[in-house]
Amino acid sequence: MNRFRPLILAAVIILSGLLAYGLWTRPAAEPVDSEEFSAARAVKDIEVISKEHHSVAHPEERAAVREYLVQRLEQLGADTVMQYRYDSLTGPKNKHVVYTFDAVNVLAEFAPADIQDPTYLLMVAHYDSRYSQPMPKDTVWSYGAADDGYGVSVILETVSQALKYRQDWKQGIKVLFTDAEEVGMMGMTAIWENDREVFDNVGFMINIEARGPWGPALLFETCPGNEKVMDLYAKAAEYPFTYSLTTVVYGFMPNFTDFTIVKDEIPGMNFSTIADINHYHTDLDNFSNISAKSIQHYGAQIEPVTREYLTDEVYADRDFFKAEDDTVNFTIPVLGLFNFSKGQYMVLNIIVFILFLLVFALEGVRGRLKAIKVFKASLAILGIGIGVLVLGELIAYLCALISGAKFKLFGVMHGVSFDNVAMIVSVALMALICVAVYISGRNKAIRKVSGSMRASAASNAAAKYAFNSLYGTLALMFFLSAVLLFALGENLMFFIPLTFAAAALILYRLTSLKLWMLCAIALILLHAFSFLYALAMALTIGAFGAVAMLAFFDIMVLVPMADIYLSSNKK
Repeated sequence: MNRFRPLILAAVIILSGLLAYGLWTRPAAEPVDSEEFSAARAVKDIEVISKEHHSVAHPEERAAVREYLVQRLEQLGADTVMQYRYDSLTGPKNKHVVYTFDAVNVLAEFAPADIQDPTYLLMVAHYDSRYSQPMPKDTVWSYGAADDGYGVSVILETVSQALKYRQDWKQGIKVLFTDAEEVGMMGMTAIWENDREVFDNVGFMINIEARGPWGPALLFETCPGNEKVMDLYAKAAEYPFTYSLTTVVYGFMPNFTDFTIVKDEIPGMNFSTIADINHYHTDLDNFSNISAKSIQHYGAQIEPVTREYLTDEVYADRDFFKAEDDTVNFTIPVLGLFNFSKGQYMVLNIIVFILFLLVFALEGVRGRLKAIKVFKASLAILGIGIGVLVLGELIAYLCALISGAKFKLFGVMHGVSFDNVAMIVSVALMALICVAVYISGRNKAIRKVSGSMRASAASNAAAKYAFNSLYGTLALMFFLSAVLLFALGENLMFFIPLTFAAAALILYRLTSLKLWMLCAIALILLHAFSFLYALAMALTIGAFGAVAMLAFFDIMVLVPMADIYLSSNKK
């Protein structure tokens, strides 16, 4: 059995990576003739929308897109389609944009039958493309195929699906296609400030954006007090992909959407794809670069959420979603969505912390661990982690220098065409170096007892080295988890590996089965691959230092666990 363990471990690593990146966990694009939400049908709308640049600096082309959208809404059978015009708006200064322009929002209503004064779901996407984006070498214009052709097309297809069960509606739909979002959300701001009555009967909102043309559709932001909003998402969404941490991080970033204007008063969700930043607001955001699979993933989440909202009369209460508390939520591929109230998450942390301290204490009492060695290991890992952080930012700086891009320390960076490759290769090399250094230290520990008369001395030395290394990292994660929990209420990047590793250690000591180590490795990898991918795509190579440091901590949990799994059966 022992000789097969390396192959089994390698298979688990590869399979975890494939599952985490969604090759098997996100839906395939449905064809045109499908009865379900179809990315192929949505693509047809994008093809029309993205034929030409249609920014505020292209009034004729933008008007053509608007006319097409009005026709599509009328074809769907909207009860009313109205246009809200706002003249002589002034956008941010840029040498390539018309400073003063008109913005025209399109609003359509689909009311439920035989219900007086219904509550509405508001679905929002902007139809203007980016006016311009200065890049390192020249200035480019976006065709808006993803940003925000994805949002517009997903809404049209979702409404089309919803109309099939209109007789079951307890709530209605309002569709708002905003103008001038790319120049400071001017369209949404104008209708919010001047025609507030549009929103009076709205109980819930879904905003759809796209920051890149591919990858999973991420629920990256919710309203304050999102407890009931996330309950709806957890109940209805298929193939969920979300981290409550993204809402926290997004709040610190200089980015805004139409949802930003209203989220404090209208509960809702904000979706977006986030890869690849180099397509964002450039001429690469065109029809040839769209991803039908990404569009389908929007639909897999948004269409069932829409269905649930429209057909359950409980949502007729316009104050239904109002809540004081936020949830802590995260997605682990295969396992799905985990959604906890703040109180539940605090209790879960306390339980894990107690269990970790208990197993740590028992290991010490039995003489398997020495606290001083664990402490030294924690300090060493922390020091190396800080070094990795600095080195990661240095790599980002060198990539910017080579590409001619503007370097932003821990900021979103455009213009590095090989950013994903650079990050993946760097993390892979770091993993190999960590394994090599670990093996070197392990061999050194074995050599110290090479003269012992006991045959098991080498095995015991190797085991002690593995456990000291593992507990050193886990003790550091324990401390960082506690700090982040009380500072931000979010600590999943450390808490999840700590939880799985601690559980595996307890079960291993109780049963002597190394299978628990393999299970924990798989679960930690599923989390790490998925979370670090989302983090790297969201923050870009400008924040590679932070991504690399988190990856390093995960690696320093995984390597000794793998060693324990691969070693002899002696405990």
